[in-house]
This record gives sequence, structure tokens and C-alpha cells, in this order.
Amino acid sequence: MANNMLKHKDFFGSVEYSADDDCFFGKIIGTTDLVTFEGDSVNGLKIAFQEAVEDYLVLCKEVGKEPQKTYKGSFNVRIPPELHKNAAILASRKGISLNAFVERAIYEEVNA
Repeated sequence: MANNMLKHKDFFGSVEYSADDDCFFGKIIGTTDLVTFEGDSVNGLKIAFQEAVEDYLVLCKEVGKEPQKTYKGSFNVRIPPELHKNAAILASRKGISLNAFVERAIYEEVNA
């Protein structure tokens, strides 16, 4: 997990800092709704994140909604044409599809 992420239960939150407002802020990742939180210290941000998660879970339960975003397993990736070409050639050399090549690369990066 990156240093700029928070975790509470099965939820992750981004962490950013605004020098203009002198506060930390973030959003819950992986929900279908925009859920934000902020704090004036690291500890305050952690508490606000946990409260945001708990409040969101209560709200979802009240309205009968699944709190976690559903991932289909397919998405579009935009890359420079030359990188696309080189990946397709390398995948072909390895005897696998471009899709399998990209899946393997993502798997290796996620599990590194």
C-alpha cells in the first residue's frame, strides 16, 4: 500500500495536502459515490476517514445499496501508439495475446 493511502475495513482512502487551505483531504476509493473527508492533522485525517467510511456504510445499508464499486474485469487503457506497437510485438514473441501480456504485467506490478 502506498504511503499516501489510508485503509479502514475493506476501504482505501487517498491522502492529499492543500497548502492554500493548510489541511489534509482525501476521498474513499472504490465506491460509486464521491465520499470525501478532511482534517487539519494526520491524526485528524485518519479519524475523519474512518468516520466517513462508517457513515457511508450506514447510508448504504439504509438505502439498500452495495457500498463497494463492482469491477467488471475489463477497462480501456490509453497508451502511446509506439508503446502499443512494442507491447503487441513482445506479446507475439512470447506467444500470448496482448490481453494476456497486459494482464501479466498488471498482475506482476500489483503483487510486487
